[in-house]
Amino acid sequence: MLTTDHDADLPEPLSYRLKRQLLGPPLVTAKSKQQKLGNRTALGVLASDCVSSSAYGSEEMLRVLVPVVGVAAFTLLMPVTGAILFVLVLLTLCYSDVVMIYTRAGGSYVVARENFGPDVAQIAAVALLVDYVVTVAVQVSAGTNALISLAHLVGGDWTGLDHLQVPVSVGVVVLLAYGNLRGLREAGRVFAVPAFLFMGAVGLMLAVGLARWVFGDLPHADVRAAGAVPLGEEGSGWLYGATLFMVLRAFANGGSSLTGLEAISNGISVFREPQGRNARRTLITMSCVLGTLVLGISGLAHLTHAIPYTDGTPTVIAQEAHLVFGDSWAGTAGLVFVQLATALILYTGANTPFVGFPYLASFVAEDRFLPRRLTRRGHRLAFSNGIITLSVVALALLLVTNANVDKLVALYAIGVFTAFTMAGAGLTAYHFRRREPGRAWKLAVNGTAAVVSAAVVLIFAVTKFTEGAWLVVVVFPLGVWVLIRINREYRAEAAALAMLPPADESDRPRWQRHVVYVLIDSYDPAVFQALRYAHELRPDEVRAVHAAVDTVRARRLAEHWQASRATDVPLEVVDCPDRRLERALTELAVAAVADGRTALTLLIPRRTYYTVLGRLLHRGTAERVVRALDKLPSVAVTILPYTVGGARVPRPHGPSGASKSSKNSEG
Repeated sequence: MLTTDHDADLPEPLSYRLKRQLLGPPLVTAKSKQQKLGNRTALGVLASDCVSSSAYGSEEMLRVLVPVVGVAAFTLLMPVTGAILFVLVLLTLCYSDVVMIYTRAGGSYVVARENFGPDVAQIAAVALLVDYVVTVAVQVSAGTNALISLAHLVGGDWTGLDHLQVPVSVGVVVLLAYGNLRGLREAGRVFAVPAFLFMGAVGLMLAVGLARWVFGDLPHADVRAAGAVPLGEEGSGWLYGATLFMVLRAFANGGSSLTGLEAISNGISVFREPQGRNARRTLITMSCVLGTLVLGISGLAHLTHAIPYTDGTPTVIAQEAHLVFGDSWAGTAGLVFVQLATALILYTGANTPFVGFPYLASFVAEDRFLPRRLTRRGHRLAFSNGIITLSVVALALLLVTNANVDKLVALYAIGVFTAFTMAGAGLTAYHFRRREPGRAWKLAVNGTAAVVSAAVVLIFAVTKFTEGAWLVVVVFPLGVWVLIRINREYRAEAAALAMLPPADESDRPRWQRHVVYVLIDSYDPAVFQALRYAHELRPDEVRAVHAAVDTVRARRLAEHWQASRATDVPLEVVDCPDRRLERALTELAVAAVADGRTALTLLIPRRTYYTVLGRLLHRGTAERVVRALDKLPSVAVTILPYTVGGARVPRPHGPSGASKSSKNSEG
């Protein structure tokens, strides 16, 4: 590996100095293995999305059931919650299998790719990428709802805070992006704490609520309060008058409680060795916590009749905390604790995609289905391009939907359960091809998980189609097509590069003569730097060329050049009456190499300016010339920058100025 013999006093650009101030000193690549998480921290970081979903999963089921069957919805809520927990068990067993077999980031994408091929795997890739984007928007919107709910219950009808829904949500996304750009270790320390606070807060609420219920002291909410979801007519029968369609719709809505379950398999790379075992332990712990919270919150809603409100606030969990803890100062403190913990975990649950999305995007990019720049680690060893991409798209989604949780949930579960379907189906195919102990059990579990997840996707697509799910239905095939198209482009480029000349001929000289043209625009030091560099190339001939776009200016330049004794290179003026500079230079280059024996290097001095105003006032045409001459055989175009004003970098040897070249070989 090459090293420098001495340290040069090189000035850093302003953009880098700002980045260093904002993100801290850069981390070297050798430290990437140190940026791993222990199981406890990983539970806090990766489980936040999944565990925090319990804060609104039960409410989403009630939003469907209450307008249909009224108060009976609180009874029907429990069997629907039981069905959700059954799916949770299936998916936990499925993903426990995933993390033990596929110990690299990617989750269902890796499972689908290994078992169904790379093209089919793009369905899982799009599902997960869409899921991550929507997760950020849903979580921060729900977190802001939790804060506004606290204001409603503690301070009364604070409708003046409703207009803060969007700006607060946007600010949280920006803050999360900043924390993750600083690096995984810092993000882990910050974002692990709220998960444990939420578990403790809801655990306390459930314990107090259970005790008050046992002693017959648990109050009920006013189901006919102003702003509450209107009550439907209670019917009779095992579904209390609800159609099977509505129950399935409630079940699909409740599936939002399981979002984030795949985060551990997608982010398995952040675990310490042995990664598979540590990831499985964390996954099982997370699922147990999630199941307990979902069952407990649904159970409290069943007992207290905490009802959803049409504008989203106060939330069901906020009402439960208010009813359980009461109106005393201690009760108010308990309510504040629960709501702040809920807001924090919902906000930090939005951090899970900032861990999973960049890893998944980098993995898909390594397979050449996304731009390769997504594989590059940034200043603090995070996948900065992936973090920025996720932030921009999530912010756009928040602005389009006004950070409305109901609108966002319609986009939510389709992506999540499509990924679940791909994971279950892929593992079913994996075990079907192998003769191993417990094969029948694994086929049954993974096959059932795939079928149930596919059913949820279908239910959600049908029942929520007019509420926004149509967007995801359209985005899916379009996204898969885009990813496959990117891969096709990469493969075409690789095929073109494979057609280069054989190695034993590629470095042999092809030309008998080499000439250098220096493009002259004005009489200044940048031009003479280019002329010195031209002589350093030891060509057969050096020529100074000016394209006469402005005839008066060209005449003055020629007179000044003639009177000068600074160079022996004569100035040649090329007529350009139609002011098509690129065309004139192209014709000149073609004429220079027409004999088939001559190679041409065109040097273009480009003046770069230290100040922002200087860069705005002087927009060069060097890049346009490069694009015009880029495909000409036997022609190389080199841009030589010359900084006007500001600090100059010391250059002890060789010609000053760096170059940017576009080179073309003959044929």
